[in-house]
Amino acid sequence: MAKKFDVIVIGAGPAGYVAAIRCAQLKLNTACVDEWLSKDNKPSLGGTCLNVGCIPSKALLESSEHYEYIIKEAATHGIQVKNVSLDIAAMMARKDKVVTELTQGISGLFKANGITSINGRGKLLTKHQVEITVAGSHKTEIIEAEHIILAPGSVPADISSVPLHENIVVDSSGALAFDEVPERLGIIGAGVIGLELGSVWHRLGSEVTLLEAQENFLEITDQQISKEALRQYTAQGLDIRLGARVVGCEVKGKKVEIEYQYKNETHRQKVDKLIVAVGRRPNTVDLFTAESGLLLDEWGFIHVDEQCHTNLPGVYAIGDAVRGPMLAHKGSEEGVMAAELIAGHHAQVNYATIPSVIYTQPEIAWAGKTEQELKTRGETYRCGTFPFAASGRARASGYTAGMIKVLADTRTDRVVGVHMIGPHVSELIALAVTAMELGASSEDIAMTVFAHPTLAESLHEAALAVDARAIHVAKSRR
Repeated sequence: MAKKFDVIVIGAGPAGYVAAIRCAQLKLNTACVDEWLSKDNKPSLGGTCLNVGCIPSKALLESSEHYEYIIKEAATHGIQVKNVSLDIAAMMARKDKVVTELTQGISGLFKANGITSINGRGKLLTKHQVEITVAGSHKTEIIEAEHIILAPGSVPADISSVPLHENIVVDSSGALAFDEVPERLGIIGAGVIGLELGSVWHRLGSEVTLLEAQENFLEITDQQISKEALRQYTAQGLDIRLGARVVGCEVKGKKVEIEYQYKNETHRQKVDKLIVAVGRRPNTVDLFTAESGLLLDEWGFIHVDEQCHTNLPGVYAIGDAVRGPMLAHKGSEEGVMAAELIAGHHAQVNYATIPSVIYTQPEIAWAGKTEQELKTRGETYRCGTFPFAASGRARASGYTAGMIKVLADTRTDRVVGVHMIGPHVSELIALAVTAMELGASSEDIAMTVFAHPTLAESLHEAALAVDARAIHVAKSRR
């Protein structure tokens, strides 16, 4: 007889493990099935985010930023450092240590909450049953539950004309494990992943070329912010070629030659490493049997409603495998919502205020509608901006690039979008999200007292600028 649980969660990434923990907190007998194995072939919870995504990439971004600061900026603070050297092995070891500590932390939380953790590949069957193929073998077992939460995550998208090859042509996971700094690095894709990985290796000394098929840079962001970002990245030395369509590549020894179409001409370029960073796709292959009747859309995403119900009673789907942005925090909140609904509580996710961040230098962060989106919809709005160059705290730190932009509805003054590029905006965006979640107007933010000197004052000034009342700039600029 199959083992029975109240809830089975398939996937232990940020969506799945959060869902499992919240289910357990709500006194539901919960099992979580996950197939991830670490480099030493041991179960490792946390999914892509903790193992080969958000966390290791941020660890390397932090390390590379320290290195670049010592090389380029320390002297301006009166700090003289001689004979600086780079130890890639030590940097990677630190990254791996951060990952191990966090994944083991999730395992500890599972034990503390009484969650049954099962290592293997889960597949949805009929009658609320899940088949588990035990990791590293062909053995299977079946478990069942009244409620099932699908959180399989996503995998890197590939390009048929650019197959991965050992450690020369790699995806985002491989790009986090180079054992040396490539002299010349090519990246296909100038989106979030490509820019972050390009920043890491450029800071460490690589000559980086990003080939982006789209003509417009970072279309998901506000256009004013994306233009400033392109200017900043180019000034740093990143070679970003928009409208460059890669048609193939050939590995020659320890190098790879890329062929791409750019400005109506065919170009070839040799690099030491090539990263394929063209986005991600839902990890829904072999997730369910045809007999289960689970519905997918044409892109492989699981069909769900606003509360993450699938077309099957008692079956939910959350995270990267469903509609919406592929963001860890979005998936986590969906996991909490699913758990609350299963327990009979009211729950929802406000998708209008989910923040997005690009962890480059300067950072980019935003929430709500962009200016181009408001124009397309014919919605009237007022705009206020404030440059970090006018911030005392930014001046003191030496990081003055960028701005904060506040968009408010003309009729109600409600804040409908906030867009930032500059120092520590990954943290500052939380202020804007909180204000938007509470239905704040630009006047509400303008009337709030902010500490001085802080970077957060720039949000205050941008809100003041909506009504042309910014104090520390002579004129509100856009």
